[in-house]
Amino acid sequence: MVRLAFCFCLVREQNSQVLSMSDIKIGFAGAGRMAQAIGEGLAGKTGFLAAPARFFDPADKAAELFAKGHPGTVRVESLQKLCDDCNVLILAVKPQVMPRVIAGLARHVASSHVVISIAAGTTLAELSALRGTSRLVRVMPNTPCLIGEGISALAFTESTSEEDKRIARAIFQSVGETIDVPETQLDGVTGLSGCGPAWVFTFVESLIDGGVLAGLPRDVAQQLALQTIRGSIALIAATGKSPAELRGEVTSPGGTTIAGLAALERAGFRGAVMDAVSTAARRARELGR
Repeated sequence: MVRLAFCFCLVREQNSQVLSMSDIKIGFAGAGRMAQAIGEGLAGKTGFLAAPARFFDPADKAAELFAKGHPGTVRVESLQKLCDDCNVLILAVKPQVMPRVIAGLARHVASSHVVISIAAGTTLAELSALRGTSRLVRVMPNTPCLIGEGISALAFTESTSEEDKRIARAIFQSVGETIDVPETQLDGVTGLSGCGPAWVFTFVESLIDGGVLAGLPRDVAQQLALQTIRGSIALIAATGKSPAELRGEVTSPGGTTIAGLAALERAGFRGAVMDAVSTAARRARELGR
């Protein structure tokens, strides 16, 4: 049986300056890590107030785990109940499951529903099978949404209203930054920022292991690696310089940095990262087919 939906009903504060609707209720179809990240971000960092959370999932174990992490949740019995209780639906299931989710929602979605998909590869054209509404949005978020530091790319149909765009942006701005892109760019977004945290985690892990190899205790290597990453990102943002410019400023002739950079080039470091992004983007396109 397919795991389908958790529905949290989160209501925007009446005095919100971001959303024009005062009674927005958000339902998640899908109980994965990303749905949890967005739900926790909405509940904990913004003016969205959590009503008693409602969820549907046919798997008892999944329901128990999620309810444990979100006290006060109420399990509902059907996707129809999700649609009845919520007017903004976020589809957060795996792409392989999405056709069944769309089929399960199709009879219950109405013109009052805004439907937002965060499933890689599922197109707006495919979402249009939900004929009850034309209020459709595609979003590619990433896992730093869990701590309010995500980046989410949003794509809209030509008929998406400005109000619905504001609703979608407000939801994902509650867990980080947003950027609007044409739908044709979302596969590239998936390869870069959607999968990007995995590339960064791997790089940080490698830095730490390199420090250990050079004789540092692991806790010291981790502290150095994490602050080096934080500081370097902050330096790019503060100076407005390109990474290449900043790299050049710390690369002295015949010095330690150029020696290390030469080792990275011999290992094909930059090409490997570029290939990881393009391969992930290609896989996102394949999933869409």
